[in-house]
Amino acid sequence: MALPLIEKQVGKFISALITEKGYSENTHRAYAHDLAEFFGYIESGWSGKKAAKLTVGDIDSLMIRGYLGHLYKLNKKVTIARKLSALRSFFKYLIKHGIISDNPADAILTPKQEKGIPAFLSVDDMFRLLDSIKDESWMGLRNRAIFETLYSGGLRVSEVAGLNVFDVDEAANMIRVLGKGNKERIVPIGEKAIGAIRSYRSALSEKAAVLPEKVILKENGALFLNKNFGRLTTRSIARILDKVVRSCGLLTPVSPHALRHSFATHMLDAGADLRVVQELLGHKSLSTTQKYTHVSIDKLMESYDKAHPRR
Repeated sequence: MALPLIEKQVGKFISALITEKGYSENTHRAYAHDLAEFFGYIESGWSGKKAAKLTVGDIDSLMIRGYLGHLYKLNKKVTIARKLSALRSFFKYLIKHGIISDNPADAILTPKQEKGIPAFLSVDDMFRLLDSIKDESWMGLRNRAIFETLYSGGLRVSEVAGLNVFDVDEAANMIRVLGKGNKERIVPIGEKAIGAIRSYRSALSEKAAVLPEKVILKENGALFLNKNFGRLTTRSIARILDKVVRSCGLLTPVSPHALRHSFATHMLDAGADLRVVQELLGHKSLSTTQKYTHVSIDKLMESYDKAHPRR
């Protein structure tokens, strides 16, 4: 990128990702690459003198649409969506600092993703999401406990919302889950999830003890509570996850079900038996679980195609 009036602003934006957002080196490198690619494309359509005077205020939605049209020839929809997300974030940053008033990328729809293979996070992104929840209030600790539990046990969001306090066996690292069709199953969860639940419940008890109107935390009551100390709903959990995803800088939307998909994919990638994963997920049919092997096979074939000299 050699647009002098824009390059400096891109540099400040990338620095803000590191200092203000705490993004990883890989993430800010990806943002920098995507923005450099976009402005390189824009520069190629302008003469030298005009390009030197180009400002971010000159960028409009037509330019971005032209760029996306160019990308469609060479890239998958998921890649295009990521690059569009980087542009949206950059222009949002400029609006925040009063440099422009409108985001030219907002009027452009994100490309619809191909369906089939379940959406999931890489191990690194999954850890990044969970480790980004650092709020030490009882609700912050609750959020960490929710998503640690969801990922650790591969639970459905409805199963997490339906958990009661007595469903958690801290000593055995097990939880009792009521799944589809009111079918009960016992699911092991890791020390991270148990520790997160313990920290959340401790902070919740301290909060309840100092409230003007005393709140009684019942053993047969909901495990995860909202701000009014009622049971947290599946919709609320999804909204909380949206905020966590945005704050940690992941470039694609992540649903609670994607955490369940991530659990299954990571277990199979690490060598877990398919029938064991079926039991953990509470799938009635093995064929339902087998879709996660497709993710691993696709990943394997992609690596093969990239690496083998005589494919």
